[in-house]
Amino acid sequence: MNAGSVLEVRGVSVRFGGLIALDAVSLEVPPRHVMGVIGPNGAGKTTLLNVLCGFIRPDAGEVLFGGHRHQARPHQLAALGVARTLQGVGLYNGLTALENVMVGATSRAKAGFWSSLLSLPRAGREERMLRDLSRQALDRVGAADVADVRPPQLSYGMRKKIALARALAAKPGLILLDEPASGLSESELDDLGELIRDLATEGSLMVIEHHMDLMMSVCDSIVVLDFGKVIATGSPREVQDNPVVTAAYLGTAEPSDGPAQ
Repeated sequence: MNAGSVLEVRGVSVRFGGLIALDAVSLEVPPRHVMGVIGPNGAGKTTLLNVLCGFIRPDAGEVLFGGHRHQARPHQLAALGVARTLQGVGLYNGLTALENVMVGATSRAKAGFWSSLLSLPRAGREERMLRDLSRQALDRVGAADVADVRPPQLSYGMRKKIALARALAAKPGLILLDEPASGLSESELDDLGELIRDLATEGSLMVIEHHMDLMMSVCDSIVVLDFGKVIATGSPREVQDNPVVTAAYLGTAEPSDGPAQ
């Protein structure tokens, strides 16, 4: 594995009773790289993401961020330079779009977002910093004009942008995107694809998604999971042309002894 990798997963296995959810999964995300993770329903994609985020401790193997073993809990991810978006948007309906994004920027401040809202000591300058970072993030995703609007008043596509801006505000080195295309229109999908490629000029992204056209257009590499195992890895074209992958999606693949390259 490359010592300069942003993320390394080494032989990670997870069991739930008699069910093998992940079976010796290994992968690597280099700097400024977009890696896609695909697979049929139940392939282990969500379990992998939950291992990376600290929600699940693996039974075997290890996870490294920036070359360091990951033993952190979910609330410590920002300190590791990692941000995650959810399948849903997970926004606070009572806060404005800007305030929601400020929640994601708190790892950049000592006083913190809630101290800023309550005007506690030390919060003045940091509140301004949080607001500046958050406005920049909103502008980056094309949502600057809704900064003062609350989520219930926004379209689903716009709320997804706010959620992504919240992740960006922490200035992460790695962003984990969990089904970012769900619920988006065709034009919104085009915008998302352009944004993902733009973000990869500054950091790395891992994208878990069912929308194959998006994945084939934005990913530098793709890992395919099936029955908890990596059955293929390579460029989008290599994965698309791989008969093992086709068979897995059609429900005719046998669990393999190792990944097809």
